[in-house]
Amino acid sequence: MARTVTPRAGARGTGTAGRRRGAATGRAITARSRSASARRKAAGRARIALVTVCVTAALAAVIGVVAVIGNAVRSLSECSAILALSDDRTSVSSWNAEQLDNAAVIMAAGSDLGLSPRDQAIGVMTAMGESSLRNLDYGDWETSGVTNPDGSRTTSIGLFQQQDSWGPREQRMDPHAAATLFYRAMVAAVPDAERQALDPSMIAHRTQINSDADHYAEYWPAAVAVVEKLSGADTGLLPDTPRPAQSTSGTCVS
Repeated sequence: MARTVTPRAGARGTGTAGRRRGAATGRAITARSRSASARRKAAGRARIALVTVCVTAALAAVIGVVAVIGNAVRSLSECSAILALSDDRTSVSSWNAEQLDNAAVIMAAGSDLGLSPRDQAIGVMTAMGESSLRNLDYGDWETSGVTNPDGSRTTSIGLFQQQDSWGPREQRMDPHAAATLFYRAMVAAVPDAERQALDPSMIAHRTQINSDADHYAEYWPAAVAVVEKLSGADTGLLPDTPRPAQSTSGTCVS
């Protein structure tokens, strides 16, 4: 027959304390685990932020390099265009017989008014910029729908693309008469003393009232070349447009 064993005093207390210590230890391990996990997450976020910053900086650097290269290419293209125009100073091969005939008429009209070779070159330059030395019976309205500031359609025709306010259609379509209209307007808009000191393109602009004051500038070297070719004289006008040089940085310098 089995004996009944009476538990010794304090036995239950020892077991409870052990369980409490075990629970506390478990909680400490859990806390340390959570803390380590939080540190790992924080470190991960820091790494992501660092990578983001690095990638952004790299992209900015690439964009900057691309912008610099793009600007350099544009500068080189502009230099090439300017140099090409300058190289054409002694050549008129880009103009056909009809265009050169019109240039000769423009020069003759200027000569008839007693105007200088420089003024005649300004007339040729203006016609180059307006019609490419072609006596057109249409203008900006027909080609591009351009209107006047008041919204009315433009009526430009002829070598100088003159509107109705310049005179009758017959005059504007006659090269000599159209050139005469231009020269008279030029002399009125820019008196001789001022004209000698003013840039050719600005003289043409003040006469024609073009929306772009520099529109005619690119035609000046070619206009001088044509005038010298047709007149057989050295006008000495080319220094008005100094030949640009190309620097080592890819920009145009005078």
